[in-house]
Amino acid sequence: MSETGESGYQVLARKYRPNTFADLVGQDAMVRTLKNAFAADRIAQAFIMTGIRGTGKTSTARIIAKGMNCIGPDGGGGPTTEPCGQCEHCVSIAEGRHVDVLEMDAASNTGIDDIRSQVLDSVAYAPSSARFKVYIIDEVHMLSKSAFNALLKTLEEPPAHVKFIFATTEIRKVPVTVLSRCQRFDLRRIEPEEMIAMLHRIADAEAGEISEEALALLVRASEGSARDATSLLDQALSQGVGETTADNVRAMLGLADRGRVLDLFEMVLKGDAAGALTELSAQYADGADPMAVLRDLAEVCHWVSVIKITPEAAEDPTVPPDERDRGRVMAEALVMPVLTRMWQMLLKALDEVSQAPNAMMAAEMAIIRLTHVSELPTPGDLVRQMKNAPPPAPGAPAGPEGGMRQDSGAPVGQAAPPISAPMGTSGGPVAALQTAPAMALAQFASFDHVIELIAAHRDIALQIEVERTLRLAKYSPGRIEFEPTPNAAPDFAQRLGAALQRWTSTRWAVIVVSEGGAPTIAEARNAATRALEEEAMAHPLVQAVLESFPQARIAEIRTQAEIAAEAAVEALPEVEDEWDPFEET
Repeated sequence: MSETGESGYQVLARKYRPNTFADLVGQDAMVRTLKNAFAADRIAQAFIMTGIRGTGKTSTARIIAKGMNCIGPDGGGGPTTEPCGQCEHCVSIAEGRHVDVLEMDAASNTGIDDIRSQVLDSVAYAPSSARFKVYIIDEVHMLSKSAFNALLKTLEEPPAHVKFIFATTEIRKVPVTVLSRCQRFDLRRIEPEEMIAMLHRIADAEAGEISEEALALLVRASEGSARDATSLLDQALSQGVGETTADNVRAMLGLADRGRVLDLFEMVLKGDAAGALTELSAQYADGADPMAVLRDLAEVCHWVSVIKITPEAAEDPTVPPDERDRGRVMAEALVMPVLTRMWQMLLKALDEVSQAPNAMMAAEMAIIRLTHVSELPTPGDLVRQMKNAPPPAPGAPAGPEGGMRQDSGAPVGQAAPPISAPMGTSGGPVAALQTAPAMALAQFASFDHVIELIAAHRDIALQIEVERTLRLAKYSPGRIEFEPTPNAAPDFAQRLGAALQRWTSTRWAVIVVSEGGAPTIAEARNAATRALEEEAMAHPLVQAVLESFPQARIAEIRTQAEIAAEAAVEALPEVEDEWDPFEET
């Protein structure tokens, strides 16, 4: 049933809706498959069409329904992929009034009661006049879980006279159990060349005049949707008498002139803040939306980046030749770090403008920020500049280029002597602990071995006390002399001696002295960290960074050994999760 107003006018999106497979634009693969299936009499019991809005999902469903039930002008035809459009079934299906072709909108009929009343209660009855009873369910992903479950059994074993055709824009929301019972067709976005040709045909049929550049703008705004493109063309042809120009379309869509967007893009990259703000204000005064201007800048940034990687991308039919040339020049002149940095900042700016109480003010601040950053060197250039910085003053600690120490006390390529041996070292006292009930004191040649023994027995409290409150004055196997810190517990020496005797089955002498103690393990560790920070701060590359970015601070220092350990962990192969057959999908 065509929807016309009192004046009899029918919108172009409905007037030029595809009625046959030949009318479908850009879906050659699907059309070829369906034609072969009809020719071989292998028509599936259920189809599901998926794709973005306006690519022809519902139209395809109606064409299939007409093809299944078409009887030809003479009344003797069978299923065909070229419905005549003249028989009673073709006409009534096209007008949406055929009693045996039932269309249901799942967006407004989501529940099990809707499925039961509109589908399940009537599916067993033979068609009244057509060859097949066809159920077309649009936006099928909107059905509830219970509705899908109610439909499953009938969908798996429908009567011979019943066919199901589903359409959805969210195929991932359709249960796998439903998908497995349908033949799936993915309707792709329509290519710009095909879209322009389609709009040309419609404009000629409507005796409308529209420029090539205006058509290109409509195609770009439609984002691959034929319905959107046709609706925009309908609106564009209504702009006035005479040829519809690109300026008319820009004003209609709230877009800025793409040439002026390229001018603004160049001003931003040159750091011309005043010129960029003036151009933004001019575009705003001409009716351009600030959000649309920033979105166009992001589109240009993406376009130039793609051209830089794949030069053939410049051959875009929706872009005029002069703009293609400018894009090529920009791609050759700009480096990827600049483009990627601008892309990230534009994404942030779009988010800010969408939330700001005044979109124009937020857009101006974004342009100022972009022009300011354009004067800064890229990270790669900055590193190269810093590497070419003059050498440090005599006496300053050397850096990585000249032996800068990467961890305390050890130059690059040498491991620093550990404060304590690693727990569980092969051949150390821990290994001996597992094989002998009593240990010879000679096995504890250094105090580090005592620390390892405490760690091996996992006495965390005692280990913390030793590291923080024991200042070692003198050590020999079986004898520990230490100066306690002011916060040491009064019975610390007694508990340490008792623990060592219990673990080694040998008496230990733990003696408290009043002076002569070395720094605690914790104090030595902190001193090593401070020394590492001082060495890092003295390095010319770090000094150059701090000079270029005065507000910068060192957040973390990692040694080469730590970096190598992290890299080794990341290099481990990823183990895929095992499939659980009992896990709910």
